[in-house]
Amino acid sequence: MGLNRRHWLLGSLSATAGMATAPGWAQSGGRPIRLVVPYAPGGPVDITARILAEQVRDTLGPVVVDNKPGAGGNIGADLVAKAAPDGHTIGIAATATHAVNPWLYSHMPYDAGRDFAPITQILRVPNVLVMNAQTAQRLKIDSVADLIAYARANPAKLNFGSGGSGSAGHLAGEMFKAQAGIYALHIPYNGGNPAQLALLAGEVDFNFDNLATAAPNIRSGKLKALAVTTAQRSPLLPGVPAISETLKGFSIDTWWGLVAPAQTPRDIVARLNQAFVAALNSPETRTRFTSLLAEPVPTSPEQFGAFMKSELGRYEQVVKRSGAKLD
Repeated sequence: MGLNRRHWLLGSLSATAGMATAPGWAQSGGRPIRLVVPYAPGGPVDITARILAEQVRDTLGPVVVDNKPGAGGNIGADLVAKAAPDGHTIGIAATATHAVNPWLYSHMPYDAGRDFAPITQILRVPNVLVMNAQTAQRLKIDSVADLIAYARANPAKLNFGSGGSGSAGHLAGEMFKAQAGIYALHIPYNGGNPAQLALLAGEVDFNFDNLATAAPNIRSGKLKALAVTTAQRSPLLPGVPAISETLKGFSIDTWWGLVAPAQTPRDIVARLNQAFVAALNSPETRTRFTSLLAEPVPTSPEQFGAFMKSELGRYEQVVKRSGAKLD
């Protein structure tokens, strides 16, 4: 970026907050902002990115969503880490890419703690502890306490499924086992959908599933929701307790947010934060995210940075305890 262009960019970022329709830097030179999604099109992270890209068009100019899936999200995250820190490339940071993968993969192409400038958290999606409804009825399990009591009285008889070794469902299960002091055999499947089908077929006894994925079968009565994994009860599933009400301090959920490359000027990060937080707070966006069973979590860059740091530290022990490792 030339000197004059640089001065223009920083000057544009100093515009007052009230100028909602002030032109973004993407509009000046015809370069749109590139929003890298480290997952394939069509999933919840991709849908979220496209909703937000649409919402910030008036303030930031065109935002082009660029899907770069692979290696559990590492390929897309690495692309952002190595991009020029000029505000033209930003990306999605997720539980996997910035908290789990650094401990799961033997070799990482980026440093999750140092190679990114946090912008804002976007969403939190509760996970839910579910059982096949018929299995729960047969075993007389109506609560988390019942599940723990059954596991203690019947050592090594329970199993649980997940979308794969090191997946969110696997790690939630391992955390649950450790805090409850029980044993259940982990059965990994090739993705979340096969894991849920196995639960519906009675091949496994319980799963920790994404609420958005499990909700249709919970509503139909095929799955019994014992508890959500967030620290408090979720307004998205009224009446279902949190595991923390039985196991104090239990909390594990799926989240994602926005990051830029490290060394991105603070003024640029502030402008991006302002635009995306406004989009997250808009009634239209909140309504659309609620339909996805996701909770908007707009934050300051500092808050999101502190959150990611704490999550990275917390998952170190969770992953090591699970024994999961990928090369």
